[in-house]
Amino acid sequence: MRDDDALFEAISELVMCHSPSGREMEIDVFLTARFQQMGLRLEKDASENLIVKFPGSGRGSIAITAHKDEIAAIVRAIEPDGRLRVRKLGGSFPWVYGEGVVDLLGSRQCISGILSFGSRHVSHASPQFVHKETKPLLWEDAWIETKLSVQEIEEAGVTIGTRMVVGRHRKKPFRLRDHIASYTLDNKASVAALVELARRIENPVSDIYLVFSSKEEVGAIGANYFAQRHHLDALVALEIAPIAPEYAIADDRPVLLAEDSNALYDSYLNEGISRLAESRSISLQMAALSGFGSDGSIATKYGNVGRAACLAFPTQNTHGYEIARLDVIAQCVDVLEALSQSDLCANF
Repeated sequence: MRDDDALFEAISELVMCHSPSGREMEIDVFLTARFQQMGLRLEKDASENLIVKFPGSGRGSIAITAHKDEIAAIVRAIEPDGRLRVRKLGGSFPWVYGEGVVDLLGSRQCISGILSFGSRHVSHASPQFVHKETKPLLWEDAWIETKLSVQEIEEAGVTIGTRMVVGRHRKKPFRLRDHIASYTLDNKASVAALVELARRIENPVSDIYLVFSSKEEVGAIGANYFAQRHHLDALVALEIAPIAPEYAIADDRPVLLAEDSNALYDSYLNEGISRLAESRSISLQMAALSGFGSDGSIATKYGNVGRAACLAFPTQNTHGYEIARLDVIAQCVDVLEALSQSDLCANF
């Protein structure tokens, strides 16, 4: 199997694991089993981060994170006719999902419903008419049709606070030549990259923590919890980078962030990562983003880590049906492998 084929398959398996923020059990079970197969043990902390540590032979410590949660919605009301109303959890938008099957992760059973916006063959007498021409569609305008009674919904363990995600059968990734297209590449592709990185780490100089962080989409809660409790010389988040007209981001090489909406990234750490990339004949591009945050910048903002960086792969349609180049995701793994073998953090 070619490397890009293997990476496509690895990402595909992870995409099919539902993991809305705070309800990440499916992907936890998957990753725990995968690491057991690799002869490595994942630890889970109180914030539900999954962590594997590779002790170093020298000085320094670094955390490399990939968040395992995905954007979603959360049930806010159950109506007498069995319709559910939801609000966003993370950066989700109803028009991105479109009308179609969604899964509701009840405590006893997963049930499916149809995300609905109402009929289009209507006049101004119907409230949804304005969405045809003038008004953006918001979660307040949408509902989930279940055709179940309130009792049946309750028996499934679906309550206020239950998470809603895109229906599993809609999530299967699609191959576009050397690209992968899918929901939740943010951040299942980074999780797949970190699993591959774990296979490669041998005899690091500094202590390396690989952290599959929880609840990133709702404020990097897991990464902040982890960084508060460990003395880290650096934290590097592996992420997506949005391709958009306002950013000069090409899709053919990894991105290193200079800043985002939450913080400046550390220039010395960025310079070191750039040199390590060059040693692998990988050219990085720099970007400054708005409307974006990562485990690294948010942990920096709250004073839980002194130096942070964010390495990312360029992605179209972020927080939607995302598209990214498989070879660039693989290059991110190569850069992080070089980082794991270096003494960069030992010298801070």
